Order: sequence, then C-alpha cells, then structure tokens
Amino acid sequence: MLRELELLPVWQQRSAPTSAHEPAASTETLAAPAAVFAPEILAPAERAIGTRALAPIPESRAGQIAEMDWQALQACVQTCEACDLAQGRTQTVFGVGDPDADWLIVGEAPGAEEDRRGEPFVGQSGKLLDNMLAAIKLVRGKNVYIANTVKCRPPESRDPHAEELLQCSPFLQRQVALIRPRLILALGKVAAQTLLATDAGIAGLRGKLHSYEGVPVIVTYHPAYLLRNPADKARAWEDLCFARRTMQALTSDIQITIQTGE
Repeated sequence: MLRELELLPVWQQRSAPTSAHEPAASTETLAAPAAVFAPEILAPAERAIGTRALAPIPESRAGQIAEMDWQALQACVQTCEACDLAQGRTQTVFGVGDPDADWLIVGEAPGAEEDRRGEPFVGQSGKLLDNMLAAIKLVRGKNVYIANTVKCRPPESRDPHAEELLQCSPFLQRQVALIRPRLILALGKVAAQTLLATDAGIAGLRGKLHSYEGVPVIVTYHPAYLLRNPADKARAWEDLCFARRTMQALTSDIQITIQTGE
C-alpha cells in the first residue's frame, strides 16, 4: 500500500530511534494503565500561547463564540477582524471535512494557495498530507476534519504571531467542542505549541500522548517541513503508527495515559 502511495522508500517504520535527542514513538501494543489523566481545562480568555502570558480575550467575545453552533461559527470566522491578519487575507480558511469526525488534524496557518481557495492543506503539502492519511487508512473528508490554528494567511506565509494565535484560539476551541474528536493530530511546531501551551520543540513532544480540552493529542511534523526534509518521513511514519494504535485503543474503550506536563 505504501509503495502505491509513493511513500517508499522514505516511509519505513524503524525499530529504534535514530537520534539520541528525538525518541521515536513506541511500537509496542498499547497497554491499559489504571487511569486517564487530563490537564485542567482553561477558559478561552485564560489560555496562554506557549508559556508567554498575553492580554486576555474579552470575556464577551470568548463567551459568545463558545455558544455558537457550526453555522454561526463559520459566519463569525468569515467576518472576523480581531487581529491584523484580516487586512491581508483573500478569504478565511475555516476548515474542511467531516464535522462529526473521530480524527481532527490541526496545522498552523493558511498559505497562499489555501488563502486563494479557502481550504486548508492544498498543493504539495496537501497531497503529502493525503498520502499520510491514506497510509493509516484515512481519506480526507471521511471521519477526518482538517483545520488550522489561525484562519487567515500571515504575510509572506510567516509563522503566526502570539497575539494572532490568541485571538483565533476561541474558534479552534469551539471547533473541537462541536466536532468532539477522539484524537487530535497536531502537525508542526506552531500547532503543537499552541494546542499544548508549551514552548517545547517537536523532538520533546513526539512519541507522547498529550491533551487539549480533554482530547488526546499526538504531535508530528508538518507536511511542508517533510517536503524540505524527506529523511524525517520515517519518524513521521512512526508517529502515524502511534496515532493509529492510540485510536484503536480509544475505540476499544482501553484506558490510556495522557502526558500532563513537559
């Protein structure tokens, strides 16, 4: 199957990590520990980006977003001007896929083509993401929803600034609440650090089960990074196998341990 998806030879599962600084996800069958641990859930106005505290979002705005249904949330995103990114966008990129999905894929921000088409992960990054999903028997739009941490394209496709991430965080938080996914796959440093409120790098976050709003989170590389660094596709394959095993455990009602601190 991997050969047909053009994922060979770089998509190869490794039996041991290749770097002392970046442990690979375990390939053992998930055990059933005594309990599931989840960090305290923060209100939208209280969540920080990484470890840097920013001015809180007005409670009135955060509270309104937290009460919206899917259609109202889409309309709110479409007209949002809460940060400077609104001035340079062609259109917002709300997300795409099954709103009742078990899998939620979260990237960082729209690029130029996403801004033009209004859909996340198109072009070469999107093609690679589709191949990654196919490798674990998933198809875009079927039991998968794809979104970004911010809904507007940053200038020159730079990383979103902390204030931009903060202003967009209630939208993603509400998407998670409405979709109610079983598992979140965070693609890249920006998505991982935003969801987990940490400054840790990918190397320290991979191979562990984290949590966002009580939903298990697994971290792997962004497809755009993998296009530039194809040697790391093997590590990403390990992360996908870890995610697949975790989902199997979740759907089998096996209790799993979630990392609660970095």
